[in-house]
Formats: sequence, structure tokens, C-alpha cells
Amino acid sequence: MFIQHMWGVFYNPEKEWSKVKYDKYSVLQYYTRDLIWMCALAPIALFFGTTQIGWSIGLGEYVKLTAASAAPIALAFYVALLVGTGVMARVIHWMEKTYGSDASIERCMALTTYTATPLLLAGLAGFWPHIWFVVAVGLVALSYTIYLLYTGVPKIMDIPEEQGFMFATSILTVGLVVLVGMMAASVLLWGTGLAPAYVR
Repeated sequence: MFIQHMWGVFYNPEKEWSKVKYDKYSVLQYYTRDLIWMCALAPIALFFGTTQIGWSIGLGEYVKLTAASAAPIALAFYVALLVGTGVMARVIHWMEKTYGSDASIERCMALTTYTATPLLLAGLAGFWPHIWFVVAVGLVALSYTIYLLYTGVPKIMDIPEEQGFMFATSILTVGLVVLVGMMAASVLLWGTGLAPAYVR
């Protein structure tokens, strides 16, 4: 069902969101059926890309990470994606009453899961971690994620378009704060020995 919804949200989001709203999955099922492997795509791709291909900022030579340093970073990234998704669902559930919605935590999890799908799939760009390629793919995925958010909120939360626009904008703002928080946590972890080591 997840794959069907995922493709439906991609090619006909207006229609598919109406179907997603009536799903009966629990939060745990969203994790065990969907997020546990979707969140693994980017860490696996980046682990392979940074250790086997190497990453480059421009036209210079490619720099590789050692597998020993890349593995814990990839694992931490994976855990951060899983936790971040859950945090976003909780925040959406916490904010909903402000915008006149009364959706369950499961519906909030559905919105978070399907909205995040383009960004999670974009993590496959990590197999070739050339900075401009990753940024280009990331921007396209982010644009579509924002589009899905603004089309999905009114449908999933069952609120008028105007309130849905304001709610989606609030969610987007919180999402950016969560992203900055994850980046800050990464810097702190680097200071505790999780820093990358380069192949010489």
C-alpha cells in the first residue's frame, strides 16, 4: 500500500492525499513498513559514495573517507532521519488544534512520511557525491516536498485551503529549525570523535 500511495502522491497528489487520509496504519507500522528502509537510502548511498567514489566540490580531485570513519557517521545520519521524522509528526500533531484540525497522530505521521519521500529518495544522489549534483537533486526534491506539503495539509488535516496554507507554512518553518538542529548536533558529534577521516 505504501508504494501505491508513494507513486500516487508523486503523479496525482490531490487524489492520493484523499486516500491516504483513510489509512489505518499505526505510527509503528509507518516505521516498520516504510521509514526503516526509506531513511536508510541516503546513509547507504553516502557511505558508498564517500568511501568508494569520493566527493568533490568542483573540478578538483575526489577525496575519500575511510570506511571506519564513514560507518558511524552514516549510522548517526540514519538514526537522525528516523528521529527527525517522528519529531516532525509530533510537532504537526501538537500544532493542529491551532489551525482547527483534529487529526490523529497516525494521520500526522502519514503526512510526514509521504511528504518527506522526495527528500529521502534524493539521498540516492549520494552514490555520486559531487557537490553540484547533490545540491541540484536536493533542490528539485525539496521543491517537490514543499509542493506536497502545501497540497497535503488541507486534505490530511481536513481544513480549508487558507488555514492549510498557514499550517503548511508553520510546518515548513519547524522543519527548517529541525534541520538546523540536526546540523548543530552533527558539529557537536564531530567534536566528540565522530569526525571524518580521509584516505591519504
